Amino acid sequence: MTCLRIASLTCAAAIAIAPLGAALAQTSKDNQSVTTADAAIPTSPPIAEKREHSYSHHGITIADPYDWLYDKSYPTVDDEDVLDYLKAENAWFEANMAPREAFTEALFKEMRARIKEDDSTVPQREGDYLYWSEFEEGAQYRKHYRKPVGAGEDAEPQLILDETALAQGLEYFRLGAASVSRNGRYLAYSTDTNGSERFTARIKDLETGELLPDEIPNLRSGLTWVANDTALVYGPSTENWRTLEARLHVVGTPVEDDVTLYREQDESFGVDTGLSAQEDWLIIESGDNETREVRFVSAADPTGEQVLVRPRKKGVEYAIDIRDGEVFVLTNDDHLNFRLAKATLEAPGDWETVIAGSNEFYLTDFQLFRDFFVTEGRLNGLDQVEIRTYDAPTKATPIAFPEASYSAGLSNNPEYDQSKLRLAYESMITPDSVYDYDVAGAALELLKQQEIPSGYDASLYTTERIEIEARDGTMVPVSILMRKDRPAGGPLHLYAYGAYGYAIPPGFTTSRLSLVDRGFAYAIAHIRGGDDLGRRWYLQGKLYERTNTFNDFVDVGRGLIARGYTAEGKVTASGGSAGGELMGAIVNQDPAQYGAVVAHVPFVDVLNTMLNAELPLTPGEWQEWGNPIEDKQAFAYILSYSPYDQVKAQDYPPMLVTAGLNDPRVTYWEPAKWVARLRDTKTDDNVLLLKTNMGAGHGGKSGRWNSLYETAEEFAFILWQMGMAKESEGE
Repeated sequence: MTCLRIASLTCAAAIAIAPLGAALAQTSKDNQSVTTADAAIPTSPPIAEKREHSYSHHGITIADPYDWLYDKSYPTVDDEDVLDYLKAENAWFEANMAPREAFTEALFKEMRARIKEDDSTVPQREGDYLYWSEFEEGAQYRKHYRKPVGAGEDAEPQLILDETALAQGLEYFRLGAASVSRNGRYLAYSTDTNGSERFTARIKDLETGELLPDEIPNLRSGLTWVANDTALVYGPSTENWRTLEARLHVVGTPVEDDVTLYREQDESFGVDTGLSAQEDWLIIESGDNETREVRFVSAADPTGEQVLVRPRKKGVEYAIDIRDGEVFVLTNDDHLNFRLAKATLEAPGDWETVIAGSNEFYLTDFQLFRDFFVTEGRLNGLDQVEIRTYDAPTKATPIAFPEASYSAGLSNNPEYDQSKLRLAYESMITPDSVYDYDVAGAALELLKQQEIPSGYDASLYTTERIEIEARDGTMVPVSILMRKDRPAGGPLHLYAYGAYGYAIPPGFTTSRLSLVDRGFAYAIAHIRGGDDLGRRWYLQGKLYERTNTFNDFVDVGRGLIARGYTAEGKVTASGGSAGGELMGAIVNQDPAQYGAVVAHVPFVDVLNTMLNAELPLTPGEWQEWGNPIEDKQAFAYILSYSPYDQVKAQDYPPMLVTAGLNDPRVTYWEPAKWVARLRDTKTDDNVLLLKTNMGAGHGGKSGRWNSLYETAEEFAFILWQMGMAKESEGE
């Protein structure tokens, strides 16, 4: 249940599936966002019209001549001027990338050759069945199967969900929540068919294969089975994409009759639900980025009396699970790095420490099982998984992993009574690996490692973890991957996120080999704003310390140059969403450092967005960035770094910017306005491209090949700008 603390969409007992989408495409070329077959190929970039517009707050007036790109009928976007501008930018993107089409295709084929097309997950037991999913060769998305525990290898598996069929004929498809009832008869699942993150839930009878008539629209949460598999708990989305309720749907009844179990009054909060370890309690959590409040009620009687664990207190986060009448609580109430406590069902707010908070160990999660429990966290920035007993909880048995720098954690472990734990492991040179850990024998068993059909020799690569001093004296960790035969001073790609306390692990990705094998070093900067080094690391990159994040990234790049890893102008950089905001800030601050920058769905119009309380996520974001409506200091501070507002007359590096028309997280007009202002203001002739996916949202195109092709486009742009697009590879 502790996954609720990081606001996951699905905490119910669910099929072990990765978030993925599935739009059908026959060839990689079909993946492009727009075509120009019926229009003249442009020879110059579009110049957005300036229209007089300004706004004033706290006695400060801001001119915003590109405000018109924000269609005020949003989420409907039908303003012809807006659409024409986005289409013109797409045409300019295609005109520039068309000469690199063969090179992009070559990169795509190279990346695809590293992916096992007919792949499957390792089966995992849940109840009376083993569940797994498979990709068929050439398919964009998965099929989900099960078979009874104990059935022989020759037993025919049951296809319980076919994403291929669900996505047929759709431009965009994404499977959201998927939850099997405890008795194994029903599968509840939700789908998004346009990237807007408004899901529709259906229920499938796995005995008959038929869909029940029940249909729950406008969903933005998980699906939790309760009341002896006769009902589902879910979270509907408001018009502004906020999940403020936990509702109960009784199977077979009209959705209009659904009962509200809990309604949150604070619109900056979001509501999520899940089941306790023994699945006897429904847990309802409400919170924002820094404050949490939890209730629980009998899962057998979800309309019964709810128990409030402890009233909310600003800045205090907590998450709970329940086992044998004891409430376990993960909280930061007396230590930034969290402690684990417990209480009784009768007095759930009286917390007794089980594991004290630590300056060294950052406690991030826990999971309860029948005979033991597991804590997860980070020590010196590295993942830790520890086995503990209920009678001696302070004595931990850490699971030992084979490398000095890695990413590891619990995978899908749905059974309360387990003797083996399913683990996920990878490093920057070790492909994704699935292990079982025998708790009694303290032994790891490798079940599956990601196959790379085109070949991969880990001995050709090396990984380093170094520290670079930022301008305020803080040492910032950096993870680096490169070939052992790479010459010093070559190109280097630098990636980071740096927000919401989200750590970027030193994991494995096959696509980045297309840069590394061409002489790049690939570096991840573990900058402040993430929680890589603990909760304080996160706090030092938010609100009035937000600029630490940007400074860390710039200083890491400069430090890598100083140490001879690369040279000025040979650093390329990328980031998305809040990481796209990072890209906007660093090119304003130190443009000469970078040879090319890619900003995916960048959150760059920060001040305007935080001033608009009607936008989907704004109220819940004030705890992260500040509330400039009420706070003059917040207004001035955000203005001082907001990338759109700080564009200046200077040379900028070549840039590729992406957007999604249906994106509810970073609305399409933020990157559009930013690019328009950059075109008008910058003093260089470097390439500036904007690609807007007209039928997708925050994550770009759906489907594994569509998504991979967009990565190939990104790398083709970077290599083109670095003068490394070879004729022998298509150019």
